Amino acid sequence: MPKLTKKLPSYRQHKPTGQAVVTLDGRDHYLGKFGTPGSKIKYNRVVGEWSIVKAQEAVGTYDAQPGGDLRVSELFLAFLDYAKKYYVKDGKQTGEVTNFIHAMRVVNRLYESCRVAEFGPRALKLAREQMVKDDLSRKVVNSRVNRIRRIFKWGVENELVEPKVLQALQAISPLKAGRTDARELPEVRPVPVEHIDAIRPYVSRQVEAMIDVQLLTGMRPGEVVQMRSADIDMAAQPWVYSPRTHKTRHHGITRDIDIGPKAQAVITPFIGSAISLHLFRPVDAIRKFHNERRKNARFCNIQYRRRRKPLKRPGEHYTTASYGHAVHAACRRADVPCWGPNRLPAESVATVISD
Repeated sequence: MPKLTKKLPSYRQHKPTGQAVVTLDGRDHYLGKFGTPGSKIKYNRVVGEWSIVKAQEAVGTYDAQPGGDLRVSELFLAFLDYAKKYYVKDGKQTGEVTNFIHAMRVVNRLYESCRVAEFGPRALKLAREQMVKDDLSRKVVNSRVNRIRRIFKWGVENELVEPKVLQALQAISPLKAGRTDARELPEVRPVPVEHIDAIRPYVSRQVEAMIDVQLLTGMRPGEVVQMRSADIDMAAQPWVYSPRTHKTRHHGITRDIDIGPKAQAVITPFIGSAISLHLFRPVDAIRKFHNERRKNARFCNIQYRRRRKPLKRPGEHYTTASYGHAVHAACRRADVPCWGPNRLPAESVATVISD
């Protein structure tokens, strides 16, 4: 019977170099200086991608059949086969597949061989208690329990699960604030403006421009990183930006973002002749960085040599991950609490337009 990955590879220190390392399929992946937030972020990303690949490999060789002997692990793997095809946007798998894998992991560890017909509210509540013991927050626990129910709902839809099994699982109430041992996450507040100003000397002009555009328009990180001249109607006043893809596109919702005079002034220097190119490009930031290094080295009479084959080449546009990484790195250099571009305090669009 195919199995989901039960135990994640450990985050370890490579003592000769002082780096963090994780071993996946016999190969060591170095993550940066041991104990740093950046190395832990990279560990979560590398291990998360590896877990998805492993789950997909198992799913690829499995075909679930309806019947009374269907096991919980078999239902999970059958659902993953569906999820990796359904949760796709612009040809890429979304993070929802990873969220389902995380939700399945505890249940699979406890009830891998349990028959689906025998999996009831008590079993799901015991799995939920284990999530609380694993120090997951109350909201994360509730969301993972809801995803487990969605898997069983999919099973009912495809005649793999009896409707009465799903009906019983739906009787479980979510954990309430103040009435559970699950920890509560602190309220997410907007980033203080003084913290934003503190990191400006440590980010490229592209990243600084994206931060300012978010502040002035209230758009999401995923929308600002994909901006192109072709997507902006500059004949209108204010300008109207229509992102090619956005968070609620699959619900049939259109997204038009007004860009007032202040935001226009930020964007204008990045508008080039090629309307199909992204406005904010890492390759431009890296080129400027090396030109300045070369100029300073010549001024100090030092020979500057750039690596001929860099370990990673800059992309044509930022992703939400690379944008967030740049902000986190600047926060550490400026000695302010780390925050991400999804927590920027957005001004009222109406106020910006009226300026």
